[in-house]
Amino acid sequence: MRSLLALIGALAIIIGVAALGFFFGGFFNVAATNPEPPLVSWALIKVRMASVDRNATQLPPAGYDAPAKVQAGAKAFMARGCTNCHGGPGVEWQKFSEGLRPDPPDLKEIVPNREPRQLFWVIKNGINMTGMPSFGATGMDDNEIWAVAAFLKKLPEVKEEDFKKWVQ
Repeated sequence: MRSLLALIGALAIIIGVAALGFFFGGFFNVAATNPEPPLVSWALIKVRMASVDRNATQLPPAGYDAPAKVQAGAKAFMARGCTNCHGGPGVEWQKFSEGLRPDPPDLKEIVPNREPRQLFWVIKNGINMTGMPSFGATGMDDNEIWAVAAFLKKLPEVKEEDFKKWVQ
């Protein structure tokens, strides 16, 4: 039994040293043109969602999704440059966003599966190593962040002509 444990310990040390050599030796390709292995991509998504869900504790204020707030959120979404990466109704994302890894998500597809508290938290805090900035760190106040979250919850239903009116 003792020799089996010694073998397991030796293998763990060898694997650890090899992993250190692989990563710190520059063998891991960090280029944005190099997609993550499927296991890494899956793990990053799971870790990100678990972190957002655990930390997103602030509940929306009453009336955060009133029509005027949704329209203000649309205006802030456009003014703060969110359409550059995520696009919007009738607005294509900028070409540079195609070079981000991971790709910026199509918000029309993901917001139906997110709670307002989660959207608020992501907008306020950003997501490390994704290109999603912390708008709270840029001085965007909570009321404006809640307005953007309210707009995002309505995004799948927003018509192009409405969005254009709201952002003028």
